[in-house]
Amino acid sequence: MVSGYTATADPDTSAKALGKEIPCSPKFAREVAGMIRGMKVETAQQALADVIDKKRAVPLRRYNKRVSHKPGVGPGRYPVKAAKAILDVLNSAASNAEYKGLSVSDMAIATISVSRGRVIPGHMPRAHGRATQWNQETVNVEVIIQEVE
Repeated sequence: MVSGYTATADPDTSAKALGKEIPCSPKFAREVAGMIRGMKVETAQQALADVIDKKRAVPLRRYNKRVSHKPGVGPGRYPVKAAKAILDVLNSAASNAEYKGLSVSDMAIATISVSRGRVIPGHMPRAHGRATQWNQETVNVEVIIQEVE
């Protein structure tokens, strides 16, 4: 489990937020984070809202064999659960910035990282008294937003 932040930032011009053990796919969370990395905060919030509404597809950079192309993106999908989770962490970072007295409209995502959280074990009953593993993967999301000129 991630204990702290992976990057350091100037506390006077930045704000950060951490989401631990969020129950969503690590693969899709990584792809969504890659899509919004470096964006302005308001642009990223709108992009994630569009993914949740299935108006904008997230391009899949890895593991994209046999994935249909989406308009203007190439191989992509609409990972709604991962987008909601990352939007919550991004909104938390924006609220932290407002609390510190920083202007959110002048901020951009400096660091966003996704790492695997712990696996919550489970099983699914099968025929003839057997069972199959049915585990829930989790992710840890870290967001640092910083003022840009």
